[in-house]
Amino acid sequence: MATPCNGERFSGANGKSSETRGKRLTDLPTEVLEYILCFPVLNHIDISNVSCCCRRLHDVCDGSGKVWSHQYKLRWPRLQKLYRQNESYDWQKEYRTRHMVCLQIQRTVVSISKRFFTEVPCVGQVLGDSFTEIESLGAPEHFCEDELLSILNSDRRKSLTLKYYAKKILYFLRQQNILRNLKAFLERPPGEQSALEGAVLVDQYCNPLADVTLESISAQLNDITEKVKKYLRVKNASHPSLRTGQGDCMVLEDFELQRQVVCALNAVLYDQLQYKGNECDYYNPLNSYIHQVLLRQTGIPISLSVLYMTLARKMGVLLEPVNFPNHFLLRWCQRQASSDDIYDYVYIDAFGKGKQLTAKECEYLIRQQVTADYYSSISTNELLLRMVGNLLNIGKRGEGNEKSYQLLRDSLDLYLTIDPDNVQYLLLQARLYFHLGIWPEKVLDILQHIQALDPSQHGAVGYLVQHTLEHIQHKRHPIEPEVKRRSAPEHSQVQYSVGLVMKHKRSGYNCVIYGWDPKCTMSQEWITTMRVHQLSNGANQPFYNVLVQDGTCRYAAQENLEPHSAPLEIAHPEVGRYFTEFADTHYIANEELQTRYPEDTVETQRAVQELYHTQTPNSGHPAGPGTDHHSQNASMAP
Repeated sequence: MATPCNGERFSGANGKSSETRGKRLTDLPTEVLEYILCFPVLNHIDISNVSCCCRRLHDVCDGSGKVWSHQYKLRWPRLQKLYRQNESYDWQKEYRTRHMVCLQIQRTVVSISKRFFTEVPCVGQVLGDSFTEIESLGAPEHFCEDELLSILNSDRRKSLTLKYYAKKILYFLRQQNILRNLKAFLERPPGEQSALEGAVLVDQYCNPLADVTLESISAQLNDITEKVKKYLRVKNASHPSLRTGQGDCMVLEDFELQRQVVCALNAVLYDQLQYKGNECDYYNPLNSYIHQVLLRQTGIPISLSVLYMTLARKMGVLLEPVNFPNHFLLRWCQRQASSDDIYDYVYIDAFGKGKQLTAKECEYLIRQQVTADYYSSISTNELLLRMVGNLLNIGKRGEGNEKSYQLLRDSLDLYLTIDPDNVQYLLLQARLYFHLGIWPEKVLDILQHIQALDPSQHGAVGYLVQHTLEHIQHKRHPIEPEVKRRSAPEHSQVQYSVGLVMKHKRSGYNCVIYGWDPKCTMSQEWITTMRVHQLSNGANQPFYNVLVQDGTCRYAAQENLEPHSAPLEIAHPEVGRYFTEFADTHYIANEELQTRYPEDTVETQRAVQELYHTQTPNSGHPAGPGTDHHSQNASMAP
């Protein structure tokens, strides 16, 4: 029998009052009550209910007290590093705000999933209204990020659609924050702009989900600097650079001392640590990202030059960046004062293991003569434009897949942040967005800006404006997506259903079906190029849209596919766009995909039961397709 909170005593059978039975919970010391209310089995609803019982428990559950602090830390442990230990906080208010952000983020992610299933996702296009509501809560920015990370770190096989869009939102939010940091960096005086910090910002923007910080990059360079000092100590134990600490600013005036530093730097960077120019895979974007250059010890001329120049500066040697055509270089002045004579400099090729060149040898390096202007030093802004320009060219050379389009979009954003009035790249950005069919309102803004900067572009601008307005009009009256029912007579030949994990008989790749057509719907040119006529049933058979393990999307003929004998997860970046869960043997279609293929869910369940859950007579284990109780045969056509 519970004891009432008012603690009124009552008599036992013999008429005597029971002191023990009359003891009240609220008579316990505050520390004991806090200890009880911090039990892990109690959640925030329990604490709220307890605090409403009486004034005593209400005081124990004070918003700034231990109980709500425990609730907050228990639910959102990642946020603890953002709070100072000695300061007082209203933990109940923090909990409430963080909880409201949780609910709003969940609604936002779900709404994006419904809207963008049939379109190319462009998250920034729709976040405006949703994040206006989040901002109205007065919540700090890191609450949104923490909730998105919570979604991404939940059960690996479940909530795939939520994770897919949560990842895109997190990508977008982090990029917006990095752009703000980049703009603040560009507003600094040139003398306060570090090439390394600028390169890290470029790296962060193109890899917003990676853990890349200026502090971590600087720490790695400090480690290399210590190795250089160790090497230098053997050569010259009294060298002045050995007496400098981290963060000290010193410039060596003596050329012999500078030469010793450069020699030590070359020995450590290229001989000990084996840094090198990536000649075999020059156009890999990883060569431009500072954290990847440090991780892989390989890069291209400009990224290696940024590292080399930064390390030399830490040791007291000033090197300047040179925007040499086709091959970025550093220059090292051989006079006490700066000079305009290109022959007063030694040029260092960081890509070529620190080789030192004369002005004439630089021309031999690129096999062409250049004017003296190309030997001049450049600003940090110009260095970043060259670095981002490299990424832009890699994006343009891409294969037209989502990865190359994302690189192109990211590098255009960066370039136009540094040089916002570049008409050539503004027009490229407008054309890219138009081609992808995304964010038509932003396309119109870009085109208006181009027209104001360069009226001679009116022909290209007018064409894009006309077709963008048509696109906006078309979006106001969207066409209902086609619904494909297996029971329709024209679909009688379709054997497989969405969500089944398959294997390609000829190519051997693993994949998952996310769509199908009763006959090949590709152009005659594609049919000829892919030699579809050589198939036994040609184009007159069902074809399936599949997500392949290697990250590609393919269109496969029915006769070339078979159910996988041992289904496995398909590590494709677009899986979450179509499926909500991997259920050991198959994928479960999300609500949007089920709307397109309303009868496939039942068919997939039937097929899975038949393929993987039918018991063999002898072993009692599930039998896979094409197996007997002795072995599994996954036949592949030649």
